[in-house]
Amino acid sequence: MMWNTFIIKRFSAAAYLMDKVGKAPKDRLCRRDVGISDTSMTTFLGSCYDLLQTMMEADVSSEEMSPPLLEVEDAWMSVDGPSSIVELALEQKHIHYPLVEHQFVLCAIMYATMNFSLKSVKPLALFDSKGKSAFFKDLTSIQLLPSGDMDPSIVSLRQQFLMKVISAAVQAQFQSQITVKTEEAKLEVEQEPMDWPKLAVELAPQLQVNEDTLQRHYVCELYNYGFDNIAEEATLQVVDKEVLASQLLVLTGQRLAHALLHTQTKEGMELLARLPPTLCTWIKAMDPRDLQNTDVPIPTTAKLVDKVVELMPENHGQYSLALNLIEAVDAMSAL
Repeated sequence: MMWNTFIIKRFSAAAYLMDKVGKAPKDRLCRRDVGISDTSMTTFLGSCYDLLQTMMEADVSSEEMSPPLLEVEDAWMSVDGPSSIVELALEQKHIHYPLVEHQFVLCAIMYATMNFSLKSVKPLALFDSKGKSAFFKDLTSIQLLPSGDMDPSIVSLRQQFLMKVISAAVQAQFQSQITVKTEEAKLEVEQEPMDWPKLAVELAPQLQVNEDTLQRHYVCELYNYGFDNIAEEATLQVVDKEVLASQLLVLTGQRLAHALLHTQTKEGMELLARLPPTLCTWIKAMDPRDLQNTDVPIPTTAKLVDKVVELMPENHGQYSLALNLIEAVDAMSAL
């Protein structure tokens, strides 16, 4: 009832607007097309997300629960008037769960786009024609939904989007840590903050995106922003440790390139000259400009090198390079 009465029209207007501009729309466009401000639209989409999730949870548990008994006082029995909201609610048909779930995925995409002000995102373009036609319909109706393998180009767009969400979430965490001192005086928010990386991984199977690719991306982004402790814990969720080790090896090289080449101290240059030629050439080839946090202490990077060696099989082509890095970071720690 809430969905049909208050939400569907505004929700569909928001979806078409975001798809038209290809990013999180500005305040003026939100007011013109949806009738609310851009900040209100983020809150609105968050409420839609909660409502759709509640509908699915209620549908799952509905078979275990008996309908409530409406007890009416005798004095009200003879009164004529419109049906109560409870009576109207009980008359509602059951939702079509797959359709609500399909709508929920779109809602989560739109909510993330607005929350992080993402660019180059067209929410409806992440679905095929069958998927698009099933949106904004009565949630009790039976609609044709996408089945089977999706077009690889659409899956690629979906993966890029979910990776954007993860990157934006880690970046927001990094920025909030920088400003934490100014925030200490503020009262804590009672509501649990949204775990966006977790949501992105949960959406992956429904969008036919490889979950492990997203898990590895999350670990790399955590290391990229210097959240080494959290990253080490997140590594446990990764299945393909060998690919992760190769990705982290590059990140380690970027950290060392920044420490040795950017600062260009006399001791650093002397150390670089003493390194094996292959390792020296490899470090010089690394581009530290991709690093989001360059203030990670060398002892912390030494732990990352140990982790790379631990994850990498001994027959890996870059295993000897990883071993050489252990000596390099040890020597750098002594500077």
